[in-house]
Amino acid sequence: MSYEPPIHWNDYEDIAIKLYEKFGDEFNEGKIYRIRFTDLLEWVLQIPGFVGTREESNEGHLEMIQSSWVYEWRDNQK
Repeated sequence: MSYEPPIHWNDYEDIAIKLYEKFGDEFNEGKIYRIRFTDLLEWVLQIPGFVGTREESNEGHLEMIQSSWVYEWRDNQK
């Protein structure tokens, strides 16, 4: 069994990969940018191995997660 290190708020790429694995192409670029931060926050908190807390969240983290998710989605469209 492989060990996965815990995921923190500033692990934007790791979070984006997990969100893409969960939702796949259900969300395209436009939809990702229209996700409410309240929904995004809940989804991040549900990621297995995520150790950040709701209180540590902020708009900057959520914006970075959103844009990282868009790049992850784009990478998988090739």
